[in-house]
Amino acid sequence: MILDTRFWVLLVVFQVVFGLAIFAITREYYMPDVNTVSAHPPIADRSPTGWTSGITEAEVSRLSSPGLSLSSSQDPAMISRQADIAFTNKQYDTAATLYEKLLSFSPNDAEIYNNLGLTLHYIGRSEEALRRLNEGVAVDGGHQRIWLTLGYVNSQLGNFEQARTALTNAIQVGGNESIRESATKMLEELP
Repeated sequence: MILDTRFWVLLVVFQVVFGLAIFAITREYYMPDVNTVSAHPPIADRSPTGWTSGITEAEVSRLSSPGLSLSSSQDPAMISRQADIAFTNKQYDTAATLYEKLLSFSPNDAEIYNNLGLTLHYIGRSEEALRRLNEGVAVDGGHQRIWLTLGYVNSQLGNFEQARTALTNAIQVGGNESIRESATKMLEELP
């Protein structure tokens, strides 16, 4: 009987040791490495102005890789993606250059003027930003977002009457309720 008990104890010990050995060998496969840090954090669903939604982390990796020359592409869709990614990554100088390049492809696109204007404001070129935003308004006076951005930049520069006019237009011209709410809030906060 003692032999039977030793046999079963050894069998249980063997099974436990064998199970732990298998777990140790395969745990890397079953358990994610929580210490791995991505070189590119996930992109938020919306940027401050909402135009970069839909850009995936894989695209950020591919488009912002060192081997990709930002100025070499002649594809407007690729340039637009690169510009949006640069903006999202707060690489405003690069984004401004790319938005300028986009204007050569689409000089009548108010959204590009809007994006360029906001980007120029963020890098301290606010007078040029106002000029570009006003050019965009001249191209498409019914573009709601450009009125919002024009109001924002003017308010930041202390041009409160121009900001009031632009924000009022942002409320009146478009159907985007989110932009309308933002413009209303900014308008209420003006001195």
